[in-house]
Amino acid sequence: MSTHAINAGPITPPQRKSRAWGKFRRNHSAMLGGVVVLFFVLVAVCAPLLAGYDPIQVSFSTIRKAPSAAHWFGTDELGRDIFSRMVYGARASLIAGMASVLIALVVGVPFGLLAGYFGGWIDGCISRVTEALFSIPFLILAIALAAFLGPSLINAMLAIGVSAAPLLIRLTRGQVLAIKNEDYVQSTRSLGASNTRIIVRHILPNVMPPLIVQATILIAKAIIAEASLSFLGLGLQPPSPSWGSMLNTAKDFMVQAPWMSVFPGLAIFLVVLGFNLLGDGLRDALDPRQGA
Repeated sequence: MSTHAINAGPITPPQRKSRAWGKFRRNHSAMLGGVVVLFFVLVAVCAPLLAGYDPIQVSFSTIRKAPSAAHWFGTDELGRDIFSRMVYGARASLIAGMASVLIALVVGVPFGLLAGYFGGWIDGCISRVTEALFSIPFLILAIALAAFLGPSLINAMLAIGVSAAPLLIRLTRGQVLAIKNEDYVQSTRSLGASNTRIIVRHILPNVMPPLIVQATILIAKAIIAEASLSFLGLGLQPPSPSWGSMLNTAKDFMVQAPWMSVFPGLAIFLVVLGFNLLGDGLRDALDPRQGA
């Protein structure tokens, strides 16, 4: 064994963060995903500055105009500027994706912690309900919940969040089962620490890295789900712009005005690709089993 290996002490949290950032920075696809996500976030934040027109203003003199210097992405069936609707639609898609995953985390993580830590009948009940929800395809469950709650962006986010929660319950439960019998947890328990303190101070921080990775990938899935619900008329309601509702309108003008569908579809593709690349990069960076 080398002298360096003998003298090397345990890896401290700052060193761990530094190594994770180094691995992430060397992952070119992850960096590309981060740039794409950052670009769309900036577009959504700066929408009032970027949009040259009112996104809901109708103009019957410019109906279905092709892309030009005046209208970069062309206009739609009511003469509204597609570029302006695109940048405002980025807000709806990103907010829906992130809020839905936040709802899924708030619902899924506590149940996963309870099931994994306490086991017994608590684990049995939570696991049976989770398996029952898993038997229903994610998008079908989201559509059913959104239809039951009523068409609106908030209801769509709730439906997507609840539909995604079973995945986070299962992931959290599995991580807790692997951690709760570790020596440091047993030592803390032998010192008289309460279950709440053990869960909050020792178990939850150690299950967060895989949860962060999964949440990042889930945002992409939630954005697709929101676009699907809006396409079906169950998401953000007209005349407010949403990429999914823009595609719903564009399907009737695929021949006459193909630009109406190209740009919203391309935006969904790019932002979903960005979050997937970012999630894969975070998984590689935060996984201690991966090489430095």
